[in-house]
Amino acid sequence: MQEHHVVVVGGGFGGLQLVHGLKGAPVRITLIDRRNHHLFQPLLYQVASTVLATSEIAWPIRLLYKDRKEVTTLLTEVTGVDRTAKTVQLKTGENIGYDTLVLATGARHAYFGNDQWESVAPGLKTLEDATTLRRRLLLAFEKAELSNDPAEREALLTFVIIGAGPTGVEMAGMIAELAHKILPPEFRRVDTTKAKVILVEAGPRVLPVFTEDLSAYAKDALEKLGVQVSLGTPVTACTDEGVTIGDRFVACRTVVWAAGVQASPAAQWLGIAADRAGRAIVGPDLTIEGDPDVFVIGDTAAVTQQSGKPVPGIAPAAKQQGSYVARLIVARLTGVPFTAPFRYRHQGNLATIGKRAAVIDFGKFSLKGGLAWWIWGLAHIYFLIGTRSRLAVAWSWLWIYLSGQHSARLITQKETLKDEA
Repeated sequence: MQEHHVVVVGGGFGGLQLVHGLKGAPVRITLIDRRNHHLFQPLLYQVASTVLATSEIAWPIRLLYKDRKEVTTLLTEVTGVDRTAKTVQLKTGENIGYDTLVLATGARHAYFGNDQWESVAPGLKTLEDATTLRRRLLLAFEKAELSNDPAEREALLTFVIIGAGPTGVEMAGMIAELAHKILPPEFRRVDTTKAKVILVEAGPRVLPVFTEDLSAYAKDALEKLGVQVSLGTPVTACTDEGVTIGDRFVACRTVVWAAGVQASPAAQWLGIAADRAGRAIVGPDLTIEGDPDVFVIGDTAAVTQQSGKPVPGIAPAAKQQGSYVARLIVARLTGVPFTAPFRYRHQGNLATIGKRAAVIDFGKFSLKGGLAWWIWGLAHIYFLIGTRSRLAVAWSWLWIYLSGQHSARLITQKETLKDEA
């Protein structure tokens, strides 16, 4: 009798937690991903803002499972799912059969019908996104140093971040610190302290998922760093020349998109209903309607809590879903009754503002300021994979805290200053 075959699509938090939870189970696992690495997305903005190197927040998937002989890793893309034949269709033309399928394919940035903005305002979901933003950020200062046109220099030294959730707030704070505190001694022809960092939020406050007092603290902390916070007015246009906030045009050359996400096409592959963000609608046990052998988890799934609120698209939620599905699969294979629905346990919201302040909301109590920053840092170090990564990130943060210097500031692409957009 062949071992039960579990196919997992996506090597993010949910997918990896699922594979981890199936260790020792009577299954063979095929893990499919378009990239060869697992990425710690909560720290991706620190790669973009020159704090961390890419190798400090990403790990080769094959390395993670080199001692798990039952796990086969395939570096390719999924193009569809045939639920009748129980196969996953690959870009290579191969069809992979499954007994249980778990889709954990994540999400990308969404531009609310303005997809033409993507080339001007890249989002932040992959290492490629982070290195693209880092290159644009650093080259903006270099090109400003070369420019003799005051208007062009001002546009180059204007940075607009669209969306004031945790990613937008954290990115804005880091860019402001880079421009106003770290780079000034290194440039001679341009004063980087005159750089403008503008955080734009269409809603009434920054960090809307946090309590109002923490949101107000974050806004105040950002403004102390020199960030201009624009609330209540959306971006209506975005071009190579700048952005329009409401009816006000702001000339700028570097724009970061942190305003919205769109799920992968998993719901389309399965031919099932999805919500407005494209997330597949699943049941209480994270399976799709009418097919108990297909699970959808993480940012790809629309999961409703018992309170009626949606489960947030954050790493802890994806990991909890991965663990739940692993337990359910094992229970099915061993004949143990398992009828409990998935229950999300909220572990708190965290966001950092610069290198010495943060906000933490644990529901029953909250924290802000320097102590919150240390707790934020320890929490992120704890969830990194491997001792080497934990030590590397801890050392990088300690070095920055003591010296005020960012170390990951290399421009490695071949584009010239003249050609770079």
